[in-house]
Amino acid sequence: MRLGVMFDRGLPPEQLIPFARALDETSVADLWVVEDLGWTGGLTSAATALAVTSRLRVGLGIAPAPLRNPMLLAMELGNLARVHPGRFAAGIGHGVQDWMRQVGAAPASPLTLLEETVTAVRALLRGETVTLHGKAVHLDGVSLVHPPAEPPPVLTGVKRPRSLALSGRVAQGTIVPEGVGPEQVPGILETIGAGEDHELVVFTFLRVGSGDDGESGEMVAGQAGFLGVAPEDVAIASGTAEEAAAHVNSLWTAGATSVVVRPIGADPLGQVNALLSAL
Repeated sequence: MRLGVMFDRGLPPEQLIPFARALDETSVADLWVVEDLGWTGGLTSAATALAVTSRLRVGLGIAPAPLRNPMLLAMELGNLARVHPGRFAAGIGHGVQDWMRQVGAAPASPLTLLEETVTAVRALLRGETVTLHGKAVHLDGVSLVHPPAEPPPVLTGVKRPRSLALSGRVAQGTIVPEGVGPEQVPGILETIGAGEDHELVVFTFLRVGSGDDGESGEMVAGQAGFLGVAPEDVAIASGTAEEAAAHVNSLWTAGATSVVVRPIGADPLGQVNALLSAL
């Protein structure tokens, strides 16, 4: 059971270095960085966090397949894995389709593109020469000159049933978004249908303490729209540190391999430390 912390996309990028260094001194296992359209680049964030830490695993959450050629993505992932062996996890997803349309990158079939991208990237990271003339991906006899001796795990960031099943077929792990509660985890695992070595990463909001919940309410409402559920159905680790810890524990008990908290509001590191004390 792993505990991770997300460096929120709303934080100024220059805060990533002290944030990562501070987490590296705790018992937190993972730091996850974000790649959302218009915010910051996930690969540069991951490289920065890896360079200033010595212990943390850094996760990329989540590179949109429509914006990343599989060969270039494998080159970048392989480079990070070689420089920081055993400390990097790569998330790839469909990308938010409205955002993909904004930049002229919406695929005809997001499922096909994701499956072919993950299949190609994993083969390249294993050092194979890849020829793939698929419906969305076209590679002709390409390979990495410097494949990593220890390929990083490739996970997919998905939420719908067909995508979850796809993840079980082609990826080494699955990342599900903020708002998923412990009662949903067993069904997600069943839909994924993979073995015990398939990692399930559950993102969850963290709000420790009382005070103005305006920001919490806004973020939860936005996530509810993204998930297509009512705001009250968005699960969150909130309340006292002990109550937040109970929610994290319930996700682990339900079957999550890793729980990644996304602190809301002021003093994110203080909230994480409070959670760690309660856990």
